Amino acid sequence: MSAATWDPAQYLRHAGHRARPFADLLAHVPDLPASRPRIADLGCGPGNVTALLARRWPTAHITGYDNSPEMLADARAQAGPTPAGGRLDFAHADVRTWTPAEPHDLIISNATLQWVPGHADRFGDWIAGLAPGGTFAFQVPGNFDAPSHRLMRDLAAAHPRLTGVLRHEDAVLAPETYLEHLTALGCTADVWETTYIHLLTGEDPVLDWVKGTGLRPVLTALADDSAAKDEFLNDYRAALRRAYPPGKHGTPFPFRRIFAVARKEA
Repeated sequence: MSAATWDPAQYLRHAGHRARPFADLLAHVPDLPASRPRIADLGCGPGNVTALLARRWPTAHITGYDNSPEMLADARAQAGPTPAGGRLDFAHADVRTWTPAEPHDLIISNATLQWVPGHADRFGDWIAGLAPGGTFAFQVPGNFDAPSHRLMRDLAAAHPRLTGVLRHEDAVLAPETYLEHLTALGCTADVWETTYIHLLTGEDPVLDWVKGTGLRPVLTALADDSAAKDEFLNDYRAALRRAYPPGKHGTPFPFRRIFAVARKEA
């Protein structure tokens, strides 16, 4: 949820790998208190994982929120009633300011809060907006010290147009800190981390991955200077090839993620 311009097609090139953490998060969400639950998906992107919520709770009214017109255009193609009488819709919103206007049974966010400075300060408003027994759940990447991000930041630091464009290691908090925040708000919380070893295929697959997410602010900032953009990408590509050499069956790409599921007292 940054000022970057998003490309749904590029993002979805690795949709299977990207959706797996959301499925793992969803597996830890307990039953919801209402038979026809109200659900919000913060930072829904193109809506591909929002649709998984409708499969889990087919009678729910689910709204996916995002601030990217490009992502919402793709997501809205999936909007409408669900076969079991629920509804799936999408709306523009900024996670930095969004507050539920009615009680929700589930507020969930997938790989979005890292774009929101001070996002833990919003937890109180969101949990206050939960119905008794409701759940707040999220996952964020925990790989800001990985070569993919360190190399990106190092190259950006040498470019005058990229000052302040990229987030740093403080983009997400430690799992223990998330646990402290959530329990202090009166929730029963489960916080954990997982490192996935994605096996990527194709030419320069790590570069192709980050073009859909972490590299978007750089690509947006240099969009009007093709020579500068190409120079950055060439240097970054070469650095990634050294950091992530391909193996016999593909390129291993370790990716740490942090998960949290917090249940409000019934």
